[in-house]
Amino acid sequence: MKSGRAITLLLVASLVAGGCAQQGAAKGGGRGARGGASPNPIPTAAAKLTIVRATTTISGIIAPFQNVAISSSLSEPTRSVPVNEGDHVTAGEVVAVLDTADLLAQLAQAQAAVVTEMRTAASADAKVTMMRYTARLNIGTANDQVKSAQAALAQAQHTLTNDTSNLVRDQDLLRGGYVAQQVVDQQLTVVNNDQAAVRTAQANLQTTLTQQSVNGGSSSGLQAANIASAIADARAAHAVVDQGRAQVRQLQTTISKATVISPVDGVIVNRNLNPGEYPGARTIFTIQQLDKVYAELNASSADTFAIPVGAPVTLSVSGNANTAYQGRVVAVLGQVTPGSTNFTVKVLVQNPDRRLQSGLPVSATISLPAVRGVGVPTTAFLDDTHTSLMIADDQLVDVVAKTVHVRELASDGATSIVTGIKAGQSVVANGQLGVTDGQTLVQNAP
Repeated sequence: MKSGRAITLLLVASLVAGGCAQQGAAKGGGRGARGGASPNPIPTAAAKLTIVRATTTISGIIAPFQNVAISSSLSEPTRSVPVNEGDHVTAGEVVAVLDTADLLAQLAQAQAAVVTEMRTAASADAKVTMMRYTARLNIGTANDQVKSAQAALAQAQHTLTNDTSNLVRDQDLLRGGYVAQQVVDQQLTVVNNDQAAVRTAQANLQTTLTQQSVNGGSSSGLQAANIASAIADARAAHAVVDQGRAQVRQLQTTISKATVISPVDGVIVNRNLNPGEYPGARTIFTIQQLDKVYAELNASSADTFAIPVGAPVTLSVSGNANTAYQGRVVAVLGQVTPGSTNFTVKVLVQNPDRRLQSGLPVSATISLPAVRGVGVPTTAFLDDTHTSLMIADDQLVDVVAKTVHVRELASDGATSIVTGIKAGQSVVANGQLGVTDGQTLVQNAP
Protein backbone atom coordinates (compact mmCIF):
# COMPACT_ATOMS: atom_id res chain seq x y z
CA MET A 1 0.00 0.00 0.00
CA LYS A 2 1.33 3.49 -0.80
CA SER A 3 2.00 5.93 2.01
CA GLY A 4 -0.36 8.56 0.56
CA ARG A 5 -3.39 6.28 0.86
CA ALA A 6 -5.66 7.07 3.83
CA ILE A 7 -5.97 3.97 6.00
CA THR A 8 -9.26 4.04 7.86
CA LEU A 9 -12.07 1.73 8.67
CA LEU A 10 -15.06 4.05 8.77
CA LEU A 11 -18.83 3.85 8.42
CA VAL A 12 -19.58 6.59 5.86
CA ALA A 13 -22.82 8.37 5.16
CA SER A 14 -25.88 6.15 5.04
CA LEU A 15 -26.48 6.60 1.32
CA VAL A 16 -23.02 5.51 0.37
CA ALA A 17 -23.18 2.75 2.95
CA GLY A 18 -26.50 1.53 1.57
CA GLY A 19 -25.16 1.50 -1.97
CA CYS A 20 -22.16 -0.42 -0.91
CA ALA A 21 -24.28 -2.84 1.03
CA GLN A 22 -26.45 -3.53 -2.01
CA GLN A 23 -23.38 -3.96 -4.16
CA GLY A 24 -21.92 -6.28 -1.56
CA ALA A 25 -25.18 -8.29 -1.43
CA ALA A 26 -25.19 -8.70 -5.20
CA LYS A 27 -21.65 -10.09 -4.94
CA GLY A 28 -22.48 -12.39 -2.11
CA GLY A 29 -20.75 -10.38 0.66
CA GLY A 30 -18.77 -7.22 1.32
CA ARG A 31 -16.66 -5.46 3.99
CA GLY A 32 -19.59 -5.50 6.37
CA ALA A 33 -19.48 -9.27 6.19
CA ARG A 34 -15.80 -9.45 7.27
CA GLY A 35 -15.56 -9.95 11.02
CA GLY A 36 -12.00 -8.49 11.37
CA ALA A 37 -12.81 -4.90 10.37
CA SER A 38 -12.66 -2.12 12.99
CA PRO A 39 -15.40 0.48 13.26
CA ASN A 40 -12.89 3.17 14.38
CA PRO A 41 -10.08 4.95 12.45
CA ILE A 42 -6.62 3.39 12.97
CA PRO A 43 -3.96 6.10 12.58
CA THR A 44 -0.77 5.08 10.78
CA ALA A 45 2.54 6.69 9.97
CA ALA A 46 5.22 5.97 7.43
CA ALA A 47 8.67 4.91 8.70
CA LYS A 48 11.27 7.24 7.24
CA LEU A 49 14.96 7.97 7.37
CA THR A 50 15.64 10.60 10.00
CA ILE A 51 18.11 11.76 12.63
CA VAL A 52 17.32 11.50 16.33
CA ARG A 53 19.15 13.58 18.88
CA ALA A 54 18.24 11.75 22.03
CA THR A 55 18.68 12.72 25.64
CA THR A 56 18.64 10.79 28.87
CA THR A 57 17.81 12.11 32.31
CA ILE A 58 19.39 10.72 35.46
CA SER A 59 19.80 12.09 38.95
CA GLY A 60 22.66 12.42 41.39
CA ILE A 61 24.34 14.74 43.86
CA ILE A 62 26.92 17.51 43.76
CA ALA A 63 30.46 16.75 44.93
CA PRO A 64 33.26 19.32 45.34
CA PHE A 65 35.95 19.56 42.70
CA GLN A 66 38.46 19.06 45.51
CA ASN A 67 37.89 18.18 49.14
CA VAL A 68 41.08 19.18 50.97
CA ALA A 69 41.72 17.96 54.51
CA ILE A 70 44.43 20.02 56.25
CA SER A 71 46.44 18.80 59.21
CA SER A 72 49.69 19.84 60.90
CA SER A 73 52.64 17.79 62.11
CA LEU A 74 53.87 20.54 64.45
CA SER A 75 53.62 20.22 68.21
CA GLU A 76 53.06 23.91 68.76
CA PRO A 77 50.12 25.76 70.31
CA THR A 78 47.79 27.77 68.08
CA ARG A 79 48.29 31.53 68.18
CA SER A 80 45.41 32.65 65.92
CA VAL A 81 42.67 31.29 63.61
CA PRO A 82 41.39 34.10 61.36
CA VAL A 83 38.71 32.05 59.50
CA ASN A 84 35.41 30.42 60.36
CA GLU A 85 33.21 27.76 58.79
CA GLY A 86 31.47 29.09 55.70
CA ASP A 87 34.22 31.58 54.89
CA HIS A 88 35.48 31.76 51.31
CA VAL A 89 39.28 31.58 51.10
CA THR A 90 41.75 31.87 48.26
CA ALA A 91 44.80 29.75 47.57
CA GLY A 92 47.65 30.96 49.78
CA GLU A 93 45.39 32.67 52.31
CA VAL A 94 46.37 32.19 55.96
CA VAL A 95 43.84 30.10 57.90
CA ALA A 96 45.83 29.56 61.11
CA VAL A 97 49.12 30.59 62.76
CA LEU A 98 50.94 28.48 65.36
CA ASP A 99 53.23 29.86 68.08
CA THR A 100 56.89 29.23 67.16
CA ALA A 101 58.80 31.01 69.95
CA ASP A 102 60.72 27.84 70.90
CA LEU A 103 61.50 27.07 67.28
CA LEU A 104 62.81 30.59 66.70
CA ALA A 105 65.14 30.19 69.69
CA GLN A 106 66.41 26.90 68.27
CA LEU A 107 66.92 28.60 64.90
CA ALA A 108 69.02 31.40 66.44
CA GLN A 109 71.14 28.85 68.28
CA ALA A 110 71.63 26.80 65.13
CA GLN A 111 72.60 29.87 63.11
CA ALA A 112 75.18 30.87 65.76
CA ALA A 113 76.60 27.35 65.71
CA VAL A 114 76.97 27.57 61.92
CA VAL A 115 79.00 30.78 62.29
CA THR A 116 81.36 29.05 64.76
CA GLU A 117 81.64 25.99 62.54
CA MET A 118 82.44 28.18 59.53
CA ARG A 119 85.35 29.71 61.46
CA THR A 120 86.63 26.25 62.34
CA ALA A 121 86.37 25.25 58.68
CA ALA A 122 88.28 28.40 57.63
CA SER A 123 91.03 27.55 60.13
CA ALA A 124 91.20 24.01 58.73
CA ASP A 125 91.50 25.44 55.20
CA ALA A 126 94.37 27.67 56.37
CA LYS A 127 96.07 24.64 57.91
CA VAL A 128 95.89 22.86 54.56
CA THR A 129 97.60 25.83 52.91
CA MET A 130 100.25 25.90 55.64
CA MET A 131 100.89 22.16 55.28
CA ARG A 132 101.38 22.59 51.55
CA TYR A 133 104.03 25.26 52.12
CA THR A 134 105.67 23.23 54.92
CA ALA A 135 105.78 20.18 52.68
CA ARG A 136 107.43 22.13 49.90
CA LEU A 137 110.01 23.49 52.39
CA ASN A 138 110.76 20.09 53.91
CA ILE A 139 111.01 18.35 50.56
CA GLY A 140 113.31 21.07 49.19
CA THR A 141 115.48 21.03 52.36
CA ALA A 142 115.83 17.25 52.20
CA ASN A 143 116.93 17.43 48.59
CA ASP A 144 119.51 20.10 49.44
CA GLN A 145 120.81 18.05 52.36
CA VAL A 146 121.30 15.05 50.08
CA LYS A 147 123.29 17.16 47.64
CA SER A 148 125.38 18.59 50.48
CA ALA A 149 126.05 15.12 51.93
CA GLN A 150 127.02 13.82 48.51
CA ALA A 151 129.46 16.72 48.09
CA ALA A 152 130.94 16.15 51.57
CA LEU A 153 131.43 12.43 50.83
CA ALA A 154 133.11 13.23 47.53
CA GLN A 155 135.42 15.71 49.28
CA ALA A 156 136.28 13.19 52.03
CA GLN A 157 136.99 10.50 49.46
CA HIS A 158 139.19 12.88 47.46
CA THR A 159 141.15 13.81 50.61
CA LEU A 160 141.56 10.14 51.50
CA THR A 161 142.88 9.39 48.04
CA ASN A 162 145.48 12.17 48.22
CA ASP A 163 146.58 11.30 51.74
CA THR A 164 146.80 7.62 50.84
CA SER A 165 149.06 8.50 47.89
CA ASN A 166 151.27 10.55 50.22
CA LEU A 167 151.47 7.63 52.66
CA VAL A 168 152.65 5.31 49.89
CA ARG A 169 155.25 7.82 48.82
CA ASP A 170 156.50 8.31 52.40
CA GLN A 171 156.72 4.56 52.87
CA ASP A 172 158.90 4.32 49.72
CA LEU A 173 161.10 7.14 51.00
CA LEU A 174 161.37 5.41 54.39
CA ARG A 175 162.66 2.28 52.74
CA GLY A 176 165.29 4.39 50.90
CA GLY A 177 166.24 6.11 54.14
CA TYR A 178 165.13 9.47 52.99
CA VAL A 179 162.53 10.10 55.72
CA ALA A 180 162.20 9.09 59.31
CA GLN A 181 159.67 6.56 60.60
CA GLN A 182 157.90 9.36 62.42
CA VAL A 183 156.92 10.99 59.13
CA VAL A 184 155.35 7.76 57.91
CA ASP A 185 153.51 7.29 61.19
CA GLN A 186 152.11 10.79 61.03
CA GLN A 187 150.90 10.27 57.45
CA LEU A 188 149.31 6.98 58.42
CA THR A 189 147.38 8.77 61.16
CA VAL A 190 146.17 11.31 58.58
CA VAL A 191 144.98 8.49 56.28
CA ASN A 192 143.16 6.79 59.15
CA ASN A 193 141.46 10.07 59.99
CA ASP A 194 140.50 10.51 56.32
CA GLN A 195 138.97 7.03 56.25
CA ALA A 196 136.93 7.86 59.35
CA ALA A 197 135.79 11.08 57.67
CA VAL A 198 134.70 9.13 54.59
CA ARG A 199 132.69 6.74 56.74
CA THR A 200 131.06 9.68 58.53
CA ALA A 201 130.23 11.35 55.21
CA GLN A 202 128.73 8.10 53.91
CA ALA A 203 126.57 7.81 57.05
CA ASN A 204 125.47 11.42 56.69
CA LEU A 205 124.53 10.81 53.05
CA GLN A 206 122.54 7.72 53.96
CA THR A 207 120.67 9.69 56.62
CA THR A 208 119.77 12.49 54.22
CA LEU A 209 118.69 9.96 51.58
CA THR A 210 116.40 8.34 54.14
CA GLN A 211 114.97 11.73 55.07
CA GLN A 212 114.43 12.51 51.38
CA SER A 213 112.62 9.21 50.87
CA VAL A 214 110.42 9.67 53.93
CA ASN A 215 109.47 13.22 52.94
CA GLY A 216 108.53 11.99 49.49
CA GLY A 217 106.94 14.30 46.95
CA SER A 218 103.61 16.04 46.36
CA SER A 219 101.72 12.77 45.86
CA SER A 220 103.43 10.36 48.28
CA GLY A 221 105.49 10.28 51.45
CA LEU A 222 105.25 11.96 54.84
CA GLN A 223 104.58 15.44 53.52
CA ALA A 224 101.81 14.25 51.17
CA ALA A 225 100.30 12.34 54.10
CA ASN A 226 100.39 15.47 56.24
CA ILE A 227 98.64 17.43 53.48
CA ALA A 228 96.03 14.68 53.02
CA SER A 229 95.39 14.64 56.76
CA ALA A 230 94.90 18.41 56.79
CA ILE A 231 92.55 18.19 53.81
CA ALA A 232 90.53 15.48 55.56
CA ASP A 233 90.24 17.67 58.64
CA ALA A 234 89.09 20.59 56.50
CA ARG A 235 86.49 18.45 54.74
CA ALA A 236 85.20 17.21 58.08
CA ALA A 237 84.94 20.81 59.27
CA HIS A 238 83.00 21.79 56.13
CA ALA A 239 80.74 18.75 56.59
CA VAL A 240 79.90 20.02 60.06
CA VAL A 241 79.08 23.40 58.50
CA ASP A 242 76.83 21.74 55.90
CA GLN A 243 75.11 19.76 58.63
CA GLY A 244 74.54 22.92 60.63
CA ARG A 245 73.14 24.71 57.59
CA ALA A 246 70.82 21.78 56.92
CA GLN A 247 69.55 22.03 60.48
CA VAL A 248 68.95 25.75 59.97
CA ARG A 249 66.99 25.07 56.76
CA GLN A 250 64.98 22.37 58.50
CA LEU A 251 64.07 24.73 61.32
CA GLN A 252 63.17 27.45 58.82
CA THR A 253 60.94 25.01 56.94
CA THR A 254 59.31 23.88 60.19
CA ILE A 255 58.68 27.48 61.19
CA SER A 256 57.16 28.23 57.78
CA LYS A 257 54.71 25.35 58.32
CA ALA A 258 53.47 27.11 61.43
CA THR A 259 51.62 29.46 59.09
CA VAL A 260 48.84 27.23 57.76
CA ILE A 261 47.56 28.34 54.35
CA SER A 262 44.75 27.20 52.08
CA PRO A 263 46.06 25.26 49.06
CA VAL A 264 42.93 26.01 46.98
CA ASP A 265 40.21 28.57 46.42
CA GLY A 266 37.27 27.23 48.37
CA VAL A 267 34.96 27.27 51.34
CA ILE A 268 35.81 26.31 54.93
CA VAL A 269 33.35 23.51 55.72
CA ASN A 270 35.03 22.29 58.88
CA ARG A 271 37.16 24.19 61.41
CA ASN A 272 38.57 21.99 64.14
CA LEU A 273 41.14 24.31 65.73
CA ASN A 274 40.95 27.12 68.27
CA PRO A 275 43.59 29.49 69.71
CA GLY A 276 45.73 27.79 72.34
CA GLU A 277 45.03 24.26 71.07
CA TYR A 278 47.66 21.89 69.72
CA PRO A 279 46.86 20.50 66.24
CA GLY A 280 47.72 16.92 67.14
CA ALA A 281 47.08 14.27 64.49
CA ARG A 282 43.53 15.35 63.63
CA THR A 283 42.21 17.19 60.58
CA ILE A 284 42.11 20.85 61.57
CA PHE A 285 40.38 22.23 58.45
CA THR A 286 38.35 20.84 55.57
CA ILE A 287 38.19 23.10 52.52
CA GLN A 288 36.03 22.39 49.49
CA GLN A 289 36.79 23.87 46.09
CA LEU A 290 33.40 24.88 44.68
CA ASP A 291 34.12 27.29 41.80
CA LYS A 292 33.71 24.16 39.73
CA VAL A 293 32.09 20.98 40.99
CA TYR A 294 31.29 17.44 39.95
CA ALA A 295 27.80 16.08 39.52
CA GLU A 296 28.02 12.39 40.39
CA LEU A 297 25.06 10.79 38.63
CA ASN A 298 23.64 7.35 39.36
CA ALA A 299 23.75 5.36 36.12
CA SER A 300 22.68 1.91 34.97
CA SER A 301 24.79 -0.49 32.93
CA ALA A 302 22.89 0.61 29.79
CA ASP A 303 23.88 4.22 30.47
CA THR A 304 27.56 3.29 30.46
CA PHE A 305 27.22 2.26 26.81
CA ALA A 306 24.98 5.13 25.74
CA ILE A 307 26.71 8.07 27.48
CA PRO A 308 30.09 9.07 26.00
CA VAL A 309 32.78 11.12 27.70
CA GLY A 310 32.45 14.71 26.55
CA ALA A 311 28.66 14.65 26.20
CA PRO A 312 27.03 18.02 27.06
CA VAL A 313 24.87 18.05 30.19
CA THR A 314 22.24 20.43 31.55
CA LEU A 315 21.74 20.33 35.31
CA SER A 316 18.68 21.47 37.21
CA VAL A 317 18.06 21.72 40.93
CA SER A 318 14.78 20.86 42.55
CA GLY A 319 13.01 24.02 43.66
CA ASN A 320 15.06 26.25 41.34
CA ALA A 321 13.66 25.54 37.89
CA ASN A 322 14.72 28.93 36.52
CA THR A 323 18.43 28.23 36.85
CA ALA A 324 20.25 25.68 34.71
CA TYR A 325 23.92 24.76 34.84
CA GLN A 326 25.92 23.49 31.91
CA GLY A 327 28.61 20.83 32.08
CA ARG A 328 30.26 17.94 30.29
CA VAL A 329 30.75 14.28 31.09
CA VAL A 330 34.36 13.72 32.16
CA ALA A 331 34.18 10.08 33.24
CA VAL A 332 31.95 7.03 33.27
CA LEU A 333 33.05 5.10 36.34
CA GLY A 334 32.71 1.42 37.18
CA GLN A 335 30.88 -0.25 40.04
CA VAL A 336 30.06 2.00 42.96
CA THR A 337 30.35 -1.08 45.19
CA PRO A 338 31.84 -4.45 44.17
CA GLY A 339 29.21 -6.81 42.82
CA SER A 340 26.65 -4.07 42.14
CA THR A 341 25.25 -2.92 38.80
CA ASN A 342 25.25 0.73 39.79
CA PHE A 343 27.63 3.01 37.96
CA THR A 344 28.56 6.68 38.19
CA VAL A 345 28.59 9.27 35.44
CA LYS A 346 30.86 12.13 36.50
CA VAL A 347 30.06 15.58 35.11
CA LEU A 348 32.28 18.65 35.49
CA VAL A 349 30.18 21.78 36.03
CA GLN A 350 31.33 25.39 36.29
CA ASN A 351 29.88 26.95 39.46
CA PRO A 352 30.97 30.60 39.46
CA ASP A 353 28.21 31.71 41.85
CA ARG A 354 28.98 28.75 44.17
CA ARG A 355 25.26 28.03 44.49
CA LEU A 356 25.83 24.34 43.86
CA GLN A 357 26.81 23.03 47.27
CA SER A 358 28.27 19.64 48.07
CA GLY A 359 25.53 17.04 48.61
CA LEU A 360 22.85 18.99 46.72
CA PRO A 361 20.56 16.63 44.70
CA VAL A 362 20.36 17.45 41.00
CA SER A 363 18.73 16.14 37.85
CA ALA A 364 20.87 15.96 34.72
CA THR A 365 19.73 15.86 31.09
CA ILE A 366 22.53 14.39 28.99
CA SER A 367 22.62 14.92 25.22
CA LEU A 368 23.47 11.66 23.51
CA PRO A 369 25.18 11.38 20.11
CA ALA A 370 22.88 11.87 17.10
CA VAL A 371 21.69 8.60 15.50
CA ARG A 372 20.58 8.30 11.86
CA GLY A 373 18.25 5.55 10.68
CA VAL A 374 14.67 4.46 10.11
CA GLY A 375 12.40 6.41 12.43
CA VAL A 376 8.95 5.52 13.75
CA PRO A 377 6.71 7.20 16.35
CA THR A 378 7.75 6.16 19.83
CA THR A 379 4.03 5.58 20.57
CA ALA A 380 3.96 2.75 17.98
CA PHE A 381 5.58 0.19 20.25
CA LEU A 382 3.39 -2.59 21.59
CA ASP A 383 5.47 -3.20 24.73
CA ASP A 384 7.54 -1.40 27.31
CA THR A 385 10.72 -2.99 26.01
CA HIS A 386 10.24 -1.31 22.63
CA THR A 387 10.90 -4.51 20.70
CA SER A 388 7.65 -4.94 18.68
CA LEU A 389 5.15 -2.88 16.68
CA MET A 390 2.34 -3.30 14.12
CA ILE A 391 2.83 -2.65 10.42
CA ALA A 392 0.09 -2.17 7.82
CA ASP A 393 0.67 -5.20 5.59
CA ASP A 394 -0.74 -4.72 2.07
CA GLN A 395 -2.11 -8.12 0.97
CA LEU A 396 -3.61 -6.84 -2.30
CA VAL A 397 -7.21 -7.55 -1.28
CA ASP A 398 -6.94 -5.93 2.16
CA VAL A 399 -4.42 -4.09 4.30
CA VAL A 400 -4.11 -5.94 7.59
CA ALA A 401 -2.17 -5.50 10.83
CA LYS A 402 0.98 -7.57 11.31
CA THR A 403 3.33 -7.72 14.32
CA VAL A 404 7.05 -7.31 13.58
CA HIS A 405 9.99 -7.40 15.96
CA VAL A 406 12.47 -4.53 15.95
CA ARG A 407 15.36 -3.15 17.99
CA GLU A 408 15.33 0.42 19.22
CA LEU A 409 18.65 2.21 18.70
CA ALA A 410 17.73 5.67 19.98
CA SER A 411 14.77 7.80 20.93
CA ASP A 412 14.07 11.46 21.66
CA GLY A 413 10.70 10.64 23.23
CA ALA A 414 8.74 11.32 20.05
CA THR A 415 10.64 9.41 17.39
CA SER A 416 12.58 6.17 17.75
CA ILE A 417 15.30 4.86 15.43
CA VAL A 418 14.79 1.11 14.91
CA THR A 419 16.16 -1.80 12.92
CA GLY A 420 13.91 -4.52 11.50
CA ILE A 421 11.74 -2.49 9.06
CA LYS A 422 12.49 -0.47 5.97
CA ALA A 423 11.89 3.19 5.23
CA GLY A 424 8.45 3.79 3.69
CA GLN A 425 6.76 1.01 5.63
CA SER A 426 3.45 2.10 7.24
CA VAL A 427 3.12 1.34 10.92
CA VAL A 428 0.23 1.65 13.36
CA ALA A 429 1.04 4.94 15.07
CA ASN A 430 -0.47 3.95 18.43
CA GLY A 431 0.54 0.54 19.69
CA GLN A 432 -1.91 0.70 22.60
CA LEU A 433 -5.16 0.65 20.54
CA GLY A 434 -5.51 -3.12 20.89
CA VAL A 435 -5.13 -3.90 17.19
CA THR A 436 -4.51 -7.62 16.68
CA ASP A 437 -2.60 -9.58 14.08
CA GLY A 438 -4.66 -10.08 10.90
CA GLN A 439 -7.16 -7.32 11.70
CA THR A 440 -8.23 -5.54 8.54
CA LEU A 441 -7.23 -1.96 8.48
CA VAL A 442 -8.67 -1.02 5.08
CA GLN A 443 -10.04 -2.78 1.98
CA ASN A 444 -8.28 -2.13 -1.24
CA ALA A 445 -10.39 -0.86 -4.16
CA PRO A 446 -11.42 -3.65 -6.59
